[in-house]
Amino acid sequence: MTSTKDKVVWITGASSGIGKAMAFEWARLGYKVVLSARRKELLDAIALEINQSGGESFTVFVDIMDEKSIETAVQHIINYWGRIDIVIANAGFGVFGSIDKLSAKDWNRQLQSNVIGLALTVKYALPYLKLNKGRIGLVGSVGAFLPNPFVGAYGASKAAVHSIGLTLQVELLGTGVSCTTLHPGFVVSEIAKVDNDGQWHPERTDPRPSKLMWPTDKAAKVMVKAIIKRKRNYVFTTHGKVFVWLQQWLPSLVRTIVSKGPKPE
Repeated sequence: MTSTKDKVVWITGASSGIGKAMAFEWARLGYKVVLSARRKELLDAIALEINQSGGESFTVFVDIMDEKSIETAVQHIINYWGRIDIVIANAGFGVFGSIDKLSAKDWNRQLQSNVIGLALTVKYALPYLKLNKGRIGLVGSVGAFLPNPFVGAYGASKAAVHSIGLTLQVELLGTGVSCTTLHPGFVVSEIAKVDNDGQWHPERTDPRPSKLMWPTDKAAKVMVKAIIKRKRNYVFTTHGKVFVWLQQWLPSLVRTIVSKGPKPE
């Protein structure tokens, strides 16, 4: 039986936010951690901190907009540690703007990152996950279930993530591989600092309600626990659960609430 310390977790979008927090949580539990993102210098700093604390980690550059980059990253991991036990497809960003303002370029970037990149991450890791009856974690959003004014492309991408998760849960029956789709509510992240072209703007403020925001370390703990327990679909943060419930039973109330939210300038 393989012990925890021999198991390898690969996380995309690990340079900040939820991905970074999950890296520390997996390392705390004794797993080997592979960190991937585009900002290699940030990954290296995280890996150094994990390794200096007694954990094991290394970094692999990944651009989820590029299929070859994903395929190459998987081969680097196999060459380095020889296995992948858990993959967490977390990388992505949000495209902002009302439906009537979004261009084909905006839609393509949103779906390429949050949907196609996520699906290809799973595709290239899956042969190795099947060898170990591994686990998949897909990072969605409660936006998959709700109206998303001014972030409709983002909400559509997360609805697609939810659908991919449901499909994998059927396609993987009998393989021993589980798929957990994680749907957080408001969690501290840098999503508002990334523009529609994927460029980072540190000066941007986050319009989401700060009083409802979960810290990333708290979110990471419940997400990791859900993946370990092989839960299928996991909606979390109290407000997230409440809004999903309201959308199911009182959709008109949800439309009223979200229509009064902040609007882009």
